[in-house]
Amino acid sequence: MNSNVRSDAEELLSAARGGAAEPLGQLLELYRNYLNLLATAQMDKRVQVRCSPSDVVQETFLEAHRDFAQFVGRSEAEFLAWLRQILVNNLLRVHERHVRAQRRCVHREVSLRALDAAMDESTARLEAVLDNREGSPSSEAGRHESAVLLANHLAALPPDYREVLVLRHVNGLQFRDIAERMERSAAAVRMLWLRAIGQLRERLTAGGLL
Repeated sequence: MNSNVRSDAEELLSAARGGAAEPLGQLLELYRNYLNLLATAQMDKRVQVRCSPSDVVQETFLEAHRDFAQFVGRSEAEFLAWLRQILVNNLLRVHERHVRAQRRCVHREVSLRALDAAMDESTARLEAVLDNREGSPSSEAGRHESAVLLANHLAALPPDYREVLVLRHVNGLQFRDIAERMERSAAAVRMLWLRAIGQLRERLTAGGLL
């Protein structure tokens, strides 16, 4: 995040730790687009018919409000990691409910680790879109902050632009697979991607991220 946004997040986190409810809600809203993007990337299409990514994110926010007293971190980066872990657990529960029967705890733990690893891979691909910018943050916290800002810019794009960029850069799909998912020709998907990446780069440049 840029310094102003990061400062706002740290101030809201400090106020929330002091017991104020409103700052916590404002803090969570800073990450809505980022968490929604990760949830969209990790949710099976069969699941999204019954439960939208935004529903899972909202449940994550409700649990974060309920359990905030259990958060022991101090920094904004630690808070974001805590939120991501709640999201991972909620995604796993949704998939277990809608895709497969409940399994023994040991199997659930393996699935949890796999989903957490997939989330990290999606985040890394999301951050990679910014690799060409000057002065890119080298720390893990800095990379995650940039991914949050990038998710905000993606959320502002037209739906088809956002979808092709998410499938390509967050899910890591090949163009032929994206074409099948979007029910378009591979050539049409490539043209759509070029227009989408051009508009995204314009937004990132205007925002000082490229």
